[in-house]
Amino acid sequence: MIKKLIREHREIFDYLVVGVLTTAFSWSVYALVRIPLDMGDPVQVEIAVFLRWLAGVIFAYFTNRRYVFHSSNPHILQEGLKFASSRVVTLLTEMLLMWLLVSVMGINDWIATLACAVIITVLNYVFSKLLVFRKK
Repeated sequence: MIKKLIREHREIFDYLVVGVLTTAFSWSVYALVRIPLDMGDPVQVEIAVFLRWLAGVIFAYFTNRRYVFHSSNPHILQEGLKFASSRVVTLLTEMLLMWLLVSVMGINDWIATLACAVIITVLNYVFSKLLVFRKK
């Protein structure tokens, strides 16, 4: 039964696996880049967060391109820019959602983070499928 589900929804399964790997990779980058930084300095914290996000986007682009959407688009730079742009949109969406959920509505930040993770994962998949890696 599980094998049948995976077979029928292979792309979504692969997308989730790549997402877990992307998260592990970006968090590892974060752990490394914060070593030389002063994490008591808000600017340096933001630098570490940005580098984590950037590493995650780059890793996600190449793994999604190859293992999830099997893109053979020869215009890698153009495709990569579309991918990065869609991730900027979802980053801003997540920031807005977190502000609304935590600051406006008073929801616990961990619960808000979990809710946002689900929403952003779905949006990232839809943007990747329909805008970035769409089949002609």
